Amino acid sequence: MSRVTALLDRLTRLHPIAIDLSLDRIRALMRRLGDPQDKLPPVVHVAGTNGKGSTVATLRACLEAAGYRAHVYTSPHLVRFNERIRLAGRVIEDDALADLLEEVERINDGDPITFFEITTAAAYLAFVREPADIVVLETGMGGRLDTTNLVAAPAVTAITPVSMDHMRFLGDTLPLIAAEKAGIIKRFRPVVVGPQEPEADAVIAARAAELAAPLHRFGRDWQAEPVPGGWRFEGRRWAFDLPLPALPGRHQIGNAGTALAVLELLDDFSLDRSALIEGLGRIEWPARLQRLIRGPLVAALPDGWELWLDGMHNPGGGAVVADHAESWAGRKLYAIFGALNSRDPAETLRPLAPRLAGLHGVAIPGEANALPAEAIAEAAASLGIRAAPAASVADAIAAIAGAQTEPARILICGSLYLAGTVLAENG
Repeated sequence: MSRVTALLDRLTRLHPIAIDLSLDRIRALMRRLGDPQDKLPPVVHVAGTNGKGSTVATLRACLEAAGYRAHVYTSPHLVRFNERIRLAGRVIEDDALADLLEEVERINDGDPITFFEITTAAAYLAFVREPADIVVLETGMGGRLDTTNLVAAPAVTAITPVSMDHMRFLGDTLPLIAAEKAGIIKRFRPVVVGPQEPEADAVIAARAAELAAPLHRFGRDWQAEPVPGGWRFEGRRWAFDLPLPALPGRHQIGNAGTALAVLELLDDFSLDRSALIEGLGRIEWPARLQRLIRGPLVAALPDGWELWLDGMHNPGGGAVVADHAESWAGRKLYAIFGALNSRDPAETLRPLAPRLAGLHGVAIPGEANALPAEAIAEAAASLGIRAAPAASVADAIAAIAGAQTEPARILICGSLYLAGTVLAENG
């Protein structure tokens, strides 16, 4: 076991993920660390339920294509924790991460702290110690009380589509959840709003008005729509026809549009159409409608079959995947689904149910809070899906391929934790 792996394992046990939404602990710790969050280069802060990771990945790709150095903080990770912290374009190295975590824990001196708080504090320290031109922060779960919400005057904030998720902590209605996401809006600082349901849009707009934050809303202040051969963006300053983003799915036009609406508000940064085209072509964000083309799971399939992976874990994500599945006509679609026990699998699967020829439920390997495979199969069956439990993803693939003579598609989905396991095991 490496030094950083052992340290993260120990921190997880010392500071279990028992979420207590508050900024008091992290503010106290940051004071002891010298408030590095107040010494950062310009910050873009991104919240939302779906699409925030893709938006962050697009921001990073376009900024780097234009020659800028970007620090980036995202969560959760898929395979290695280090993925959460990118320093000026590269994933943080093990020794540097271990040194930072040990330093933060030592300065915290045993006070109550959560795993996410202590790791976010380490990211802030890393960002302030290495030069960069800009920092892009992705919220963890909510916004208002999220550990990332410490920067007093971000250059721009952005809110991607809001949908029902984390209701236990954020509220059980769309307006309540939108209010939590809108908690990242800061007085007088511009906010970009991606495509929203009307209820969420109204809450976000009201919060922006309360704080006199200039509002840049999809459909009113900026547009992103498909055109033959690509898509078109029109905003405050830019009006470009562009090639489609490297990430598949029509919804990625909205995410890319959100990113461009942010970028055109960064007056001190120079990006032209060529940099945007280059950036859009090299966006990397695994487990978002990702086709797996090699590895043992792919090798186990008969010729002509396709294996896809997506981290959809809420109804909004399910709707996005269902929309993309319309382009998959011509062959049957099967799902392998795994989820945490804090999720309602039926609600996530409901949009996709009419397009599925069958489903196998699996428990997420090594995850104490995994929903049992049998419970997933029962939830899927309640939607009219032909469903069964499986002992593993590999077993599910074998069962699907063994019962179907014609080439088909298999989609592994339901949780980013499951997606990370699949990426790790499939090489």
